Amino acid sequence: MKIVDIRLTGLKGGTVEGGWAAELTPEDNVHTVVEVLTDTDHVGVGSVFTSRDLVAAAMKLLRPFLIGERADEPARVSEKLRQHTFWQGRGGSVEHAISGIDIALWDLFGKHTNQPVARLLGGCYRTKIKPYGSLLFAEPGPLREKLLAAVGRGFKALKLGWAPFGRHDHKKDELLVKTARDTVGPDVELMVDAGGSDAFWPHGYKWALRTAHMLAAYDVTWFEEALPPDDIAGFAELRRHSPVPITTGEVLTRRQSFRPLFEKQAVDIVQPDCTKCGGLTEAWRIAWMAHDHNVLWVPHGWNTAVGLAADIQHACAMPVARYVEFLTPSPYVDDLILNPFRPDADGLLTLPDRPGLGIELNPDALARYGDRG
Repeated sequence: MKIVDIRLTGLKGGTVEGGWAAELTPEDNVHTVVEVLTDTDHVGVGSVFTSRDLVAAAMKLLRPFLIGERADEPARVSEKLRQHTFWQGRGGSVEHAISGIDIALWDLFGKHTNQPVARLLGGCYRTKIKPYGSLLFAEPGPLREKLLAAVGRGFKALKLGWAPFGRHDHKKDELLVKTARDTVGPDVELMVDAGGSDAFWPHGYKWALRTAHMLAAYDVTWFEEALPPDDIAGFAELRRHSPVPITTGEVLTRRQSFRPLFEKQAVDIVQPDCTKCGGLTEAWRIAWMAHDHNVLWVPHGWNTAVGLAADIQHACAMPVARYVEFLTPSPYVDDLILNPFRPDADGLLTLPDRPGLGIELNPDALARYGDRG
């Protein structure tokens, strides 16, 4: 089974808010679907958290190393791409593009062998995993509505992130967290994401520590991106003194970028995004590195149904895994595939029983949201 072509489809028209200082609009393209075509009937599907223009530019660099390659050796082929483009890539959008290719190759490997990706990653430790519904903060009234709607969709864990949290004062931050806890009650898990990777993040260690103590009073499961992502020393100090678990990692690419988080004991939880960090191959290596350092791995998944499918496969293949992120609501998650994922009565997602990622793209959604340039 050989690779004969690559097809890219940018997604726009249904893009949800990102919480960023320069906010997204529905027409912004920040996610790209990658399809790897072979000389058989099999097509592999991946996803990239980067615009189609950037992925297309990276693909011009990567394509000569891809066409004619085996389509059933994802780890070797993605490492070949990384090694041969090191001087022009070494992270960033080139690594993002490699991520989508790698995910698609794992999908192909599973289809070729008639096995789920989870089994090919080493075996299934579980067949169900808990999703946390991922939402943006809002003013108290709209926030209550968001939370009640998410609970109504079956989520038993919810994460709230970004503005207005951390953008006003401590009283406002506590009001938002108190509103959330009062709305969902004591039995729904709550996570808080400050969004420290936002442009010109204004807060440092003292703000983060004070906020962590406030979050502990409301039984928050973890405190995410309380500091800028490169402040490894700050994260290490915060982790030592915070009463709630500390987590970061969503913007990092390549396994080497994650090593300082473990060596400096900077996190309780690490959150690589397989649609950015290098694909399932790199995410799997990072997750095992975390396991070896007794750090919990939780995939970052503010992306698409393809990314969610990859995360579910990966979570079922790890000996310790508790959650996957589930962006909700989002047409790129809810509509992009046939038979979309939904939490069951217990608030869990089930590993698909089909080969590869276990999903099929929805042609109507691709026609509605797709931009092939």
